[in-house]
Amino acid sequence: MSSIGFSTGALCKDALAEAIDASDQMHLEAIELSALRLRELAGLVDYVNAHDLSRFKYVSVHAPTDYTADQEPEVADALLKVATTFHWPVVVHPDCFRNTTSWKPFGKWLCIENMDKRKTCGRTVEELRPLFDEYPEARLCFDIAHAHQVDTSMTEAYRILREFGTRIVQLHVSEVTSGSRHDRISEGALRAFQEVAEQLPRTAPIILETPVLVSEAQAEIEKASRIFTAALLETTR
Repeated sequence: MSSIGFSTGALCKDALAEAIDASDQMHLEAIELSALRLRELAGLVDYVNAHDLSRFKYVSVHAPTDYTADQEPEVADALLKVATTFHWPVVVHPDCFRNTTSWKPFGKWLCIENMDKRKTCGRTVEELRPLFDEYPEARLCFDIAHAHQVDTSMTEAYRILREFGTRIVQLHVSEVTSGSRHDRISEGALRAFQEVAEQLPRTAPIILETPVLVSEAQAEIEKASRIFTAALLETTR
């Protein structure tokens, strides 16, 4: 079964150390260190350089999404140092690529995330393909909720998994509303996710992006673990 953990931004917004402590208390094996806002990046870099996170089986870093083109080289350089020092994937939104030379050095540590419907790129196979042509070693953070929001039939999710499934290094799991906001997983979304569960890599860590209180986290973990239930039952018949 996949390791399950939370994005620090979902578990404790603007409180990296608190989210890591909460993950420790729940004995989670996976974690995504979130710096979605540029102002969070320096603190994240300082924290990882001063603290040992080797107790987690899987760690990734989510890059900021609000930097300008002028700030991009500095952002990429800071993240590259983290990636190559600790061997952690760095998750980047496709619409944040402006200067390809800033991201080429990441190689396999670059992790491209498929996007929700409000974006103009990275939502479909056709929009992801040029990105992987540009960054041939890059891997995929498959956001199943983004794929569901783009196409509730899960056909596009299936197409992405069929073409890029071998690139998947982690899964983002939540529900995404019509307004493109992350929410807790509903039973309807869970059933939709289960439709493509057979195509999901069993070993890819699940990173929850559901905004919950720490006291509510276990319930979301249990829901996420049910994504594979239907597929597991089917394969044992």
